[in-house]
Amino acid sequence: MPAHATDTIAAIASAPGVAGVGIVRVSGPAVPTMARILLGRTPQPRFAHFTAFRDPAGALIDRGLLLHFPAPASYTGEHILELQGHGSVVLLDQLLRRCCGLGARLARPGEFTERAFLNGKLDLAQAEAVADLIAARSQAGARAALQSMEGVFSRKVEAVLHELVTLRVHIEAAIDFPEEEIDFLADPAIQQQLDLVRAGLAQMLREAQRGLRLNDGLRVAIIGRPNAGKSSLLNALAGRDRAIVNATAGTTRDVLREHLNLDGIALELADTAGLRDTEDEVEREGVRRAHGELQRADVALLVTTKAGHTADLGLFDTLPAGVERVVLINKIDLDNLPARHHECEDVHWLWASAKTGEGLDALREHLKRLAGAGSGEGAFSARRRHVLALQQVGVHLQYTANQLAVGAGELAAEELRQAQQALGEITGNYTSDDLLGAIFGSFCIGK
Repeated sequence: MPAHATDTIAAIASAPGVAGVGIVRVSGPAVPTMARILLGRTPQPRFAHFTAFRDPAGALIDRGLLLHFPAPASYTGEHILELQGHGSVVLLDQLLRRCCGLGARLARPGEFTERAFLNGKLDLAQAEAVADLIAARSQAGARAALQSMEGVFSRKVEAVLHELVTLRVHIEAAIDFPEEEIDFLADPAIQQQLDLVRAGLAQMLREAQRGLRLNDGLRVAIIGRPNAGKSSLLNALAGRDRAIVNATAGTTRDVLREHLNLDGIALELADTAGLRDTEDEVEREGVRRAHGELQRADVALLVTTKAGHTADLGLFDTLPAGVERVVLINKIDLDNLPARHHECEDVHWLWASAKTGEGLDALREHLKRLAGAGSGEGAFSARRRHVLALQQVGVHLQYTANQLAVGAGELAAEELRQAQQALGEITGNYTSDDLLGAIFGSFCIGK
């Protein structure tokens, strides 16, 4: 057991629930003694004992269930005690105070899950999935978090890590024989193995990006020229008059956000100011914020018209890499055009009418697909730090290829070492105390 986890912690793990039940959870070495005192005898492991919880003077606090989970077969890997009583905040607080009087201290946010990680019950990606499940905003997000908790993401990381380590061993072995006439670094098998690692990483990165969208929700920035119908589109998708719609150009001055749930998929729509050059100071600030919104978006949804769509495509020029591009030709009701959609050069094109709603179902379906809907039962949740770590691994693998091309085996091996470390940060093989503090500090108390 880690040195800083030798004390006993307690917290209210669950406030009043559906059935009015509240739970106080305790973890640590003092649990067996505490359980005997509270129950009046040694509890049977993993057995629900109905008992009276009393204070030090013998006065009744509450009646409920006591369960003892001996180490190491518990969530934290330590002795765990759960006291289930009525869901009164007052009673739960009294019960918590009783546990603290018997040798426990109040737990920090996320400390139970942190101890599970430190004691090898969960890796870091699985531990983060616990918080993701609690905070899930959609059914799809909850399912993905459960997959990560079950280790789906971690196993994919470990598979790529294994291939990466194997490649590193081959290259370092080749470095050990510099006097040989055979150039081991030029062996096609090494390049083939590197290609396989990069292909596996690319696939996992795509899945992690979908997992991030399932976890955080898909962020859609609605952009376009003034009067293209951006606010009308937001209102149509939201199903209510969320934004002011007016024929006057420049009506939208700030970023207006709307959170939607489409068949279990969380979406965040951001209606932005019309992108144009203007002398109006307030509108110019709105345009600046619109460009800033594009830097954090997953999808840039360009709303335009039949007459202006060719020129408006230039608004995509400053998009960051990885942002999905969607063009919606609006106002087909005025141009007497049919609703349709197709894919062309990484841009998804749709023809619709925000006013009549024609063609918007195709837009909804496309946004759901971009958010990860239909990814299958293997879809897992991921966090932004996971995606950044995988991208960093990709950079190191590119550098590895560059170094191998010029025969610099030592430098290639060093790039692989750094790639291995970046990949290990996802599951916690390589991690800092500062990172752990930031991750578990975002948890709820009692988790």
